[in-house]
Amino acid sequence: MNGLTDAMGLPPEYVELQERTRELTRRCEPFAVEADRLSTLHPETRAALAESGLAALTVPAAHGGEREKVDPLAVCVVREVMMETSAHLDETFVMQGIGSYAISTHGSPEQQQEWLPRVASLEAIAALALTEPDTGSDLRNITTAIEPDGDGLVLNGQKAFISNANAADFFTVMAREGDGYTLVLVPGDAEGIVVKPLDELIAPHVIADVDFENVRLPASARVGEPKKGFASVLSTLGVFRASVAGGAVGLANAALEEAVRHATTREQFGKPLARLGAVEQMLAESWAELEMARLLTYRAAMLARDNEPRQTLAHSSMAKLAATEIAGRIVDRSVQIMGRFGLIRDSKVERLYRAARPMRIYEGASEVLRGSISKALCESRGDGPRD
Repeated sequence: MNGLTDAMGLPPEYVELQERTRELTRRCEPFAVEADRLSTLHPETRAALAESGLAALTVPAAHGGEREKVDPLAVCVVREVMMETSAHLDETFVMQGIGSYAISTHGSPEQQQEWLPRVASLEAIAALALTEPDTGSDLRNITTAIEPDGDGLVLNGQKAFISNANAADFFTVMAREGDGYTLVLVPGDAEGIVVKPLDELIAPHVIADVDFENVRLPASARVGEPKKGFASVLSTLGVFRASVAGGAVGLANAALEEAVRHATTREQFGKPLARLGAVEQMLAESWAELEMARLLTYRAAMLARDNEPRQTLAHSSMAKLAATEIAGRIVDRSVQIMGRFGLIRDSKVERLYRAARPMRIYEGASEVLRGSISKALCESRGDGPRD
């Protein structure tokens, strides 16, 4: 396969990146349970991530980043390792990129200079505000809007389930502008922003609703050209949807390791669990599915790295769909193999079980992804609808 050079399936530079991330996760392991319980940023996790320098992977080198441009495969392999230890660590890392990617690719020099170095160092926390109370997957139906006001803009609307909302130093907000969609950069301390905490989720997450009430912005707050925001959002998804698959692979790998450890050390009916036929079947199927998900994920991330991410969005969607569905199956089997030991609150496999479920919903629900993948397939053959 293109670019695969070693037995683990990754070029040496990415293997080295995995090792750097493992060093970070070893540091975060002692407080991982505590961090994963929180719906606010965990200070020690943030500090450890900042010290590691890995957040610099989320912005280009010209503005404090580690690589010339954001590398989807680098983000992917880092998330894979992080999710084996802490969902909170993974979220803190990736949201820096998701919230700032439009600025990296379409922001003005002033926006890039002001915010991106601070994103790379974790001095500033980023957030991307797309979803609304009545609009999830169908983003073209958003009602948040910006209107001209003298030589500036006024932003009004409600956004829902926004990651990092209660900690964000800035929001990249998609809003209607006339007959198009525009991204605007909104400082987190702007007058008129109201952050509303949510009820606890199945797996705690730094998340909240946000109201924008007559928020006044300069015309220079637009990120990129007016009414061209949707294309920028698709590029963001092309990069970071593949990384969700990376996180899912890491989660599935951690769950399978827990199941193998249990099955090889616990005896029932006079033999190790791993030698019982039903358990053997579950372990074998889980390993095979894990490797399938990993290969598809790396391929999608490579395609997004080497091409315009919007052009490879279908492959990122396939990887996200496959890896998150597989992760759900693997962690479920792992709990089943571990029996009552898999049900203990805050045990590793129980935390993984709760973390796996939302992954099939956020950044593209599985059912929506199947529709978009099918449409892309038909259009690529020249005989499908193009609406």
